[in-house]
Amino acid sequence: MPLGHAVVLYVYSSRDPVSPYMKRERERIVDIHGWVLMNNHYHLLLSERAEGGITSFLRKLNVGYAKYFNEKLKRSGALFQGRTKKILIERDAHFLYILHYIHLNPLDYLQGSENWRVRNEMRVSNIAEALTHLESYRWGSYLDYAGRHNFPSILTKTLFQEALGDPIAALHDYLKGTVGSDETLNKLHLE
Repeated sequence: MPLGHAVVLYVYSSRDPVSPYMKRERERIVDIHGWVLMNNHYHLLLSERAEGGITSFLRKLNVGYAKYFNEKLKRSGALFQGRTKKILIERDAHFLYILHYIHLNPLDYLQGSENWRVRNEMRVSNIAEALTHLESYRWGSYLDYAGRHNFPSILTKTLFQEALGDPIAALHDYLKGTVGSDETLNKLHLE
């Protein structure tokens, strides 16, 4: 995994171990509603279960991952530069868009779809190819929402299943441009 620039975290306010090194069951301090790991950063959509849970979770994740990565590659130092970018989700339009945004990030690696973020210009050249690419990208929560067990033990899907019904069908509609005529949604850019 190449060294990266930043970590992007989205916070929505409203038992299985992840690492093989963990031997005991731990209490969840956050719910993970969506995530994607990219070459030089990651996106997380979290809600806090315990006071200070997000801060504690991120510290454990970043320190633990850096330690694992550095030991594996016999290197030292930080993996990510800069501070974690936290974005509090306060508007309904933002809430309805954020899971799509996270799941569509792997389109950055698909030729012809790199500009997918420009919603009102629909810069995805081939929607079927984009969906195939998303279904082959293992490093995110998209597959779990699509019903293919990828990393189900770390994901809490109920929040978005209740809000969107079928989050994958909603994402397909979003890509096809049949949803989101609301100008507020079209103006959301999360860079």
